[in-house]
Amino acid sequence: MNAPANLKYTKSDEWFDPETGKAGLSDYAQGQLSDIVFVEILVDEGDEIEAGKAIASVESVKASAEIYSPAGGKVVAVNKDLADKPESINTDPYGEAWMIQLEGGSAGDVMDAAAYEKYCEERDH
Repeated sequence: MNAPANLKYTKSDEWFDPETGKAGLSDYAQGQLSDIVFVEILVDEGDEIEAGKAIASVESVKASAEIYSPAGGKVVAVNKDLADKPESINTDPYGEAWMIQLEGGSAGDVMDAAAYEKYCEERDH
């Protein structure tokens, strides 16, 4: 499992970068869903959102899932490339596959990488 230390994580498996405001789906969640084949971003630039609001929907060969915002704030960017390249979540969930970028908000109920890794390990048993 890959969980970069500079990011924050939610119990519903989203990540948030407090430095850039970017957010997306964690590597752990991608592994659980398997190969992601479809992504739809549900928010637009300029939207004000709260932590916990649905921001995207993904479908994999195994299941579909809603993705929730790990933070609140104003959406300043949406990764429009994901619709054409949903498979980038499978290979680069923390880089190329970011979903939205927020500004002026605050993180919701998030944990650091060590706590998130422990949480994921507990769920796997």
